[in-house]
Amino acid sequence: MNYFRYKQFNKDVITVAVGYYLRYALSYRDISE
Repeated sequence: MNYFRYKQFNKDVITVAVGYYLRYALSYRDISE
């Protein structure tokens, strides 16, 4: 159970990181244009 919870936490962290990366990349591209 602990391993499953760790996997779920890892997936959430990756999802949040990807979301922030996409938002940052889009805003950075808008600024550079």
